[in-house]
Amino acid sequence: MKQLTPAKKRKLLSSLKRYRRKYLQGKYNELDESATRLMINDFLSNVLGFASLDEIKTEYMIHGTYADYVVQVKGKGYFVVEVKAMPLDLSEKHLRQAVNYAASGGIEWVLLTNGKRFNFYKIIFHKPIQSKPVFSFDLSDEHHFKKAVEYLQYMTKTLIVNRGLDHLWYRVSALDPQNVSRLLFSKSIVRNLRRQLKKMYKSNFSENDINAALTRVAEEKIENVHQCRERKSRKRHKNVRKLVSTLLSPSASMAVLSEEQTTNKPFCNN
Repeated sequence: MKQLTPAKKRKLLSSLKRYRRKYLQGKYNELDESATRLMINDFLSNVLGFASLDEIKTEYMIHGTYADYVVQVKGKGYFVVEVKAMPLDLSEKHLRQAVNYAASGGIEWVLLTNGKRFNFYKIIFHKPIQSKPVFSFDLSDEHHFKKAVEYLQYMTKTLIVNRGLDHLWYRVSALDPQNVSRLLFSKSIVRNLRRQLKKMYKSNFSENDINAALTRVAEEKIENVHQCRERKSRKRHKNVRKLVSTLLSPSASMAVLSEEQTTNKPFCNN
């Protein structure tokens, strides 16, 4: 998956720290919406790397209404930015407004922000139009910076023109709890677990046994988990590595996809 180089990630992190020092350390807590937009101009240009006039379009008209910003490169609109005054908490009403702008312009992505909180969404063009949260963080809290860099890298000009937002969505979709749970409880994974547990513990386990154990893993907080020490540790570890490799292999994923198609259930719940 395409990502920024370590050097460019460090540069992105430095830009976020500069943005926080300049705007979010107490001096500008009560900015109105027009002043907050000046902050977002800075963010879009000096953090994400877009050209102020050519690629950051302000008061962009979409079917008779005006979005605060549309970020576009070479004429292609990548995401809509809706800005609210810094003291305001971002609400569902604000999100609906931003989604309507984006959907009217056929743009798939929305950034909703008050200069501190940054919420990013993907538009799902179903009937009715839906939006799915992609990430959310508060840049006034430096503890969010590591998470912010990992997400914002895909929105930088460097990656966005190389399908960065698609890669971001693949990652978010892959780790969606519903997708992971479907993979965990798929017949191919359960079958592999039964086989490996039989080898390790010399006992047979039914599908119900495995499903019950997986449910416990999903629901319970399991502490003090250590690797089992057995006489044939090398062989056991080899089996475990083989199991992990099998679980994560493309063939295992394809088996799950085949099961989903057979039962007419979509693998990715958009």
